[in-house]
Amino acid sequence: MSTHRHHAPPHAVEGLHPVGGARGRTDHTDLTDRTDRIGPARRDSALESPEAVLDAYRRHVNHGRARLAALTGSVVEVASEGTKVWDTHGKEYLDCSGYGVFLLGHRHPRVMEAVIEQIHRHPMATRLLLEPRVARAATALARVTPPGLDHVHFVTSGAEATETAIKLARAHGKRRLVSATGGYHGKTAGALSLTAAPLYQDPFRPLLPAEHVPYGAAAALEAVLREGPEACVVVEPVQGEGGVIVPPPGYLTDVQRLCARYGALFVLDEIQTGLGRLGTWWGADEEDVRPDILLVGKNLSGGVVPVAAAVATAQAYAPFDRDPFLHSSTFAGAPVAMAAAEAAVHAIEEEGLVRRAADLGDTLLRLLHEALAPLRGTALVDIRGRGLLIGIELADEGLAGELFLQLVDAGVLVNHSLNAHRVLRLTPPALLTSRDVDTLREVFTTAARALARTTTTGHGTAHTTVTDVSTVRKGI
Repeated sequence: MSTHRHHAPPHAVEGLHPVGGARGRTDHTDLTDRTDRIGPARRDSALESPEAVLDAYRRHVNHGRARLAALTGSVVEVASEGTKVWDTHGKEYLDCSGYGVFLLGHRHPRVMEAVIEQIHRHPMATRLLLEPRVARAATALARVTPPGLDHVHFVTSGAEATETAIKLARAHGKRRLVSATGGYHGKTAGALSLTAAPLYQDPFRPLLPAEHVPYGAAAALEAVLREGPEACVVVEPVQGEGGVIVPPPGYLTDVQRLCARYGALFVLDEIQTGLGRLGTWWGADEEDVRPDILLVGKNLSGGVVPVAAAVATAQAYAPFDRDPFLHSSTFAGAPVAMAAAEAAVHAIEEEGLVRRAADLGDTLLRLLHEALAPLRGTALVDIRGRGLLIGIELADEGLAGELFLQLVDAGVLVNHSLNAHRVLRLTPPALLTSRDVDTLREVFTTAARALARTTTTGHGTAHTTVTDVSTVRKGI
């Protein structure tokens, strides 16, 4: 059912050049000249066929990951730009996946130029001296966060941002952790303690003690907080990996009120939702709440360099202010990552992508309701979301797997949800064009008709496929 064109991507497989020029500019012309003479990075062409890549994954990366890849045809991505990704055969995919990283699309010109310039000038810092890129990125981020959240602690991943919040809470004596069922906050030891998913927790117990309450249920949260002692409460404004769960109106306001009443530290995990993904700068903006700590990631990278942050109030950040070496990391605040973060914030703001995410989100929700109408009452349970975080819930994992495979075959990439296997998740760029929207309408309409025939006749590969996927993920 594939409808996508097969053609070579821009700057494709051979020697990808950065957007905006073959090389970044720098004042150090001797370094530039020396770098120019090196030419495009050398690659081992023997490791470019899907078969060779799959074999290398089996041998040296992760055997289970290789088994999962084999189920989806062992597609190997080699190039990207804007809203598109290309594989080794030149097939084009419209990327609505990336787990929320690509609000700015792939290889956004402004982010690429900033990163390339920084690579030529000063890619890694000594960590002994002050670094202007950290100052600039922190200033840019603090300027767009809710008022009072102005102390920025950079890290390299969302899970590290969660760990930062946990350590700040413990430094304040709030060692009791409370989070919501279905929530996802990372897989490092502390973050995993907050992630209420036995599939990921059980192999690593005992973890940090944590209590999990139903998401969206303020009364359940109050019952736990009332017991004492003072706690650290971590929730998401919309659950992503939980299956794109939008809480009832007023929930975040209630969480903030209860944290204040019972002396709890309020941590809002906006790693997936923040910086415009929901059609507002922050999920916090929907109810005008002000957490003690805001976790930021994914979109902060500009889709180019891994970077995340914990942004705190002065009071919450005080332990780290008193001792700057209390929580540090060699690669946190690397100049290249800071260049990407600063450029990403400016691009989101100056290109009006927050408003665009809201408008596109409304368009896509309408589109999906229309395209998937043949599945309503049978395979389809719900379509929900906010902005450009959208979930499609199917009646079972098998149907979700079948729809996923049909979309990949047709050239559209989406994600499954780690804590809700029946839910496919769309996190597309805010740069979708009208042609991209038309492609999504065509692909989802065709896929829905095919899936409707499958559910009517009882034939298809969905259940076998997803059983295999679940088996791999559970390590059986």
